[in-house]
Amino acid sequence: MMFIAFEGCDGAGKGVQLARLHERLESLKIQHVMLRDPGDTCLGDAIRKILLEKSSLNPCVNAEAALFMAARAQLIHEKIIPALQNDNVVVIDRYLLSTAVYQGYANNLPEEELQTLWRSGLALASNLFPDLTLVLDCPTELARQRINRQKDRIESRKQEYHERVALGYRYFAQNWSRYAPGKVALIDAAKTPEDVWTQIQSAISQQLDLELEPRNRTTELT
Repeated sequence: MMFIAFEGCDGAGKGVQLARLHERLESLKIQHVMLRDPGDTCLGDAIRKILLEKSSLNPCVNAEAALFMAARAQLIHEKIIPALQNDNVVVIDRYLLSTAVYQGYANNLPEEELQTLWRSGLALASNLFPDLTLVLDCPTELARQRINRQKDRIESRKQEYHERVALGYRYFAQNWSRYAPGKVALIDAAKTPEDVWTQIQSAISQQLDLELEPRNRTTELT
């Protein structure tokens, strides 16, 4: 069993790479489950709607963090633990690091409070953390240009906030051992999708010893 998380600012290209990884695992007949956080449970989907839709609810930052953690706890209970117990590779779009960055670092939370947020989040996640976290690092301006749909409540925040998000991901990647178990790989997501995919394959192969190159194939999946 193996647990892989994709992280990064909005517009970094996670969706494209998650789809590509799904296709590759399918082609290699590797049993796997693709999930998103928050979401993929009835409770998680309801919370996701509250968090991302623009409405009069407008949860404060502490409420945001609590809601993300509640959705994650349900996802772990309903989907992640059963999938891992059945020897699946579990791939998730966002996890605890997103909460630490978006609701913590990007809101200028002091180091002591950031540590507290992290510890409480990990406890609510049953101390379950990915074996490998892939952080897609992308300049803020480029990332926001890539969002070619109507922005959700969090995506619509000011440029300064999203710059803090990008800085937060770099901060955690550089200080990983102070916070997180497992391994981390910082991926240059400003490059072409093909180059990003090459970096991801390399990181997964080196860090987890999971070979993603199809055997007896001379061309790569698109």
